[in-house]
Amino acid sequence: MEAFKNPLTPEEEKKYIALCLSGDKAARSILIEYNLRLVAHISRKYNSAVRDPEDLLSIGTIGLIKAIDSYKPDKGCKLSGYAAKCIENELLMTLRHEKKKAREVSIYDPIGTDKEGNEIVILDIIGSENVNVLDKMIQDDHLCLLPSCISSLLSSREREIICMRYGLDGQSPLTQKEVARMLGISRSYVSRIEKKALGKLRGCLD
Repeated sequence: MEAFKNPLTPEEEKKYIALCLSGDKAARSILIEYNLRLVAHISRKYNSAVRDPEDLLSIGTIGLIKAIDSYKPDKGCKLSGYAAKCIENELLMTLRHEKKKAREVSIYDPIGTDKEGNEIVILDIIGSENVNVLDKMIQDDHLCLLPSCISSLLSSREREIICMRYGLDGQSPLTQKEVARMLGISRSYVSRIEKKALGKLRGCLD
């Protein structure tokens, strides 16, 4: 994680708070920048193997910005104490929302990996024997929409990985390991990009 600037002195903080309250955007930016160390300290408490520390830092920064935009020095609370509460609230609110969302079962939820390390979702193990005419029509419609969704929604790296993984460029589909080796990146990075891209496409098709 990047090195953050040391906190402002009490005199400097008081000066920039006054300027910020008067509408000075530069002072607002300085207050944000010099309090990022506080965000990093608090967000570190929520680190886990499944969370990207940079994501937590971004969430905490949103809380910091809310704190600076709503801070009232006449309430008798120091900015650091008020900001710490806002940062923690933002992190807890986001994590609770994600936990609640995780309890909702989706056919796209991962349930493990295959022998090649590729992620398996519930949809992969659902039998296709009972596919009805309506399902087939919806599937065909999605296939027609898919190229425009890929073109308009995905970044160049996301398009590249989706095309390689699913053989959309006329080539044979590749495993995540093969894609990672060809692009010179890690398999876990390929997996994250693929998952993000599929999420975008599902939103478009739904």
